Amino acid sequence: MTPTGPCEVPDAPDVVEVVDVVALGESMVTFLPSRPGRLADVPSFERGIGGAESNVACGLAAAGHSVRWISRVGADPFGDHLVQTIGGYGVDVRHVRRDPGRPTGIYFRTAGDRAGDAHEVAYYRAGSAASAMSADTVDPAAVRAGRVLHLSGITAALSGTCLGLMRELTARRPGRPLVSFDVNHRPGLWRDQDAPTVLRDLARGADLVFVGQDEAWGLHSAEAVRAALPEPEVLVVKQGAAGATVFDKRDVTFVPAPRVDVVAAVGAGDAFAAGFLSATLRALPVRDRLRHGHLMAAAALTVPGDLATPPAREHADRLAALDDAAWGRLRLGPGWTEGTQRADEEVRTP
Repeated sequence: MTPTGPCEVPDAPDVVEVVDVVALGESMVTFLPSRPGRLADVPSFERGIGGAESNVACGLAAAGHSVRWISRVGADPFGDHLVQTIGGYGVDVRHVRRDPGRPTGIYFRTAGDRAGDAHEVAYYRAGSAASAMSADTVDPAAVRAGRVLHLSGITAALSGTCLGLMRELTARRPGRPLVSFDVNHRPGLWRDQDAPTVLRDLARGADLVFVGQDEAWGLHSAEAVRAALPEPEVLVVKQGAAGATVFDKRDVTFVPAPRVDVVAAVGAGDAFAAGFLSATLRALPVRDRLRHGHLMAAAALTVPGDLATPPAREHADRLAALDDAAWGRLRLGPGWTEGTQRADEEVRTP
């Protein structure tokens, strides 16, 4: 779905179609450096898009699911670009609203690993159109018309009205969709509030929670994270290159991540969530949900930007079905999503 004009989105339909996933949150235009170095030294940038929830939406749509993205963007060319690009992935963008008084957010980043000391990010999102989202500015029917509603803690940090919206959407009520919540703690976005307390409270209202162990409020084990968040039906603790652990009401499952030749360490968390949600929608076993999460993350890690083309479903299913020994030998590098010989050879290595 693409806009009908430079600042238009088609009117939302009177009857809202039920989709697999509704993702709500801000997306921004991203400026990616033409070469490594400090932002002050980089001579030019290439335009992309970035936003936790829209990344998940695009990944799920590329994997064959029906997805709706709900947000606000400025009535400006950057807003046009976001709607056109996200819609180009097959995501329903008819419920994205244009704000004539606020701009679309943008940001610049360096080419290095986000975990490195030299990594720089310059956000220009204060007062953005998305920060004006509230329970009064989104269509509740469109938000609820999904098997899954995917949210992240980033939205809660944008403004008081966004936090109010997040509290409304994570409140436990009969008949709501399955609520998926990625903690996504970004310390730079939180200034006057106690982020750990706010994010824990929101996570406790969700059904499925993703949290990186490195962002889990100083807790040093997956078990400690579960003890702090006993309420969600499913808790996924991401443990970086080591793997990820799922806690549900019945069991605890750990799956190691495959070895990956990393091109750029960006977008992996959102891709992991997309892979896990895709497998959840398909009712795959917990082990395979984790493996599909790892595979989608590996797709993102082996390209320069935030978004990557996921592997074909048949290819991903074949890799996810490997026995533990073959999975442990798996190594994925650039181009592996196309079924390159390199990945297959690693699978066969004794």
